[in-house]
Amino acid sequence: MTRDPHLLLEGIILACYAVGIHAAFIYIRGEYEAIARRLEEAVGEARARGFLGPAVFGSGFGLEVIVHRGAGAYICGEETALLESLEGKRGLPRLKPPFPASVGLFRGPTVINNVETIANVPLIFRHGAGWFVGRGLPRDGGTRLFGVSGAVRKPGLYELPLGTPLRRIIYEWAGGPMEGRAIKAVVPGGLSAPFLTADEIDVPMDYESLAHIGSMLGSAGIIVIGDRTPMTDILRIVARFYAGESCGQCTPCRIGTTWISKIADRLASGSGAAGDLETMRHLAQGMKGRTLCPMGDAAAMPVLSIVEKFGRELGEAIPRKDETGTE
Repeated sequence: MTRDPHLLLEGIILACYAVGIHAAFIYIRGEYEAIARRLEEAVGEARARGFLGPAVFGSGFGLEVIVHRGAGAYICGEETALLESLEGKRGLPRLKPPFPASVGLFRGPTVINNVETIANVPLIFRHGAGWFVGRGLPRDGGTRLFGVSGAVRKPGLYELPLGTPLRRIIYEWAGGPMEGRAIKAVVPGGLSAPFLTADEIDVPMDYESLAHIGSMLGSAGIIVIGDRTPMTDILRIVARFYAGESCGQCTPCRIGTTWISKIADRLASGSGAAGDLETMRHLAQGMKGRTLCPMGDAAAMPVLSIVEKFGRELGEAIPRKDETGTE
C-alpha cells in the first residue's frame, strides 16, 4: 500500500471484473493517515488513466474504488464487523450464516480478501499459477510477508517462500538476538497465535507445520521475546490488549478477557494468588469456540500457551506463604 499501491489496485480491478463487481472498498485503520492518503492518490491516478470509472477503457464495465478509513478497532479485522463498520454502524461481528458471499455489504453478495491476497492476483496472471505455487510448497504456494519484530538485530518485513524455517528467518534475515542474549519465546503468526518456546523454532513457516505443533501462521507476524523479558510482562500486555479490544458482544469474551487481564496485572506486580494460573486457564478455555467471531479464540490461545509453557516462571510471581500464613 505504501510502495506499490497500483499492484493492489490492479488486483482489485481483475477480481472485480472476474466476479462482476462495480464498487470496491479498501478498508484501512484510521491511524494509517499517510498510507490512506497514498492510496487515495493512487486511486486518482488510476482513474485519470482510465483504469477506473463508469466505463473502464471505453468498455461496458464500470468500477469505482473507495478508500474507507475505520476508527481503529481491532475487531473490525473480522470480516462481518468490517462490513458493519463500512455501513456506518458499530463494528460488531454478525451471526453467521448467512455468510458475506451471500449477504454482505448493504445486504448484497460481497467478496472480502486481505490486501496481501489481492496483491498477488496480478503476479499470478502475469507469471501463471505454476510459477506462484512453485515459489512455496505444493499445498501452500507462493510467498508471505513475514514481519519480524522484538529482540532481533534487524527487525523488518521479509518476503519469503511459505515453508521457510522459522529459525532461518530469525537468524539469517533478522540477524538473530543481540550479543549475549538468547531467545525465550517466539510468536509465529501475530499476537493471537500460541507462543513457541526457543526449542520449538525449528519449524517450517507454513499452515500445516505450525498447526501440527499447536500454533498457527496467522498474519505471519513474528515476535521474538528475549531471555531477559519476564513472561509476566508479556502476559499482561497480551491480556490488556484483548480486554481493551473485545467488542463486548459475547459474554465469554467480554468477561473472560477482563478477568484474565486483572489476574495478569496482579501477577506482573508480584501480588498473584494461589490458583491464579488455573483460573486463567479455566477462563481461557471457556472462551474458545463459544463466541460469534474468532476473537474469543484469539484472546484465549496465547494465554493458554503462556500458562502451559511458562507456568513455572509465572508461578514464581505468586508469593509463597508459610504455615502461619505469612508471606
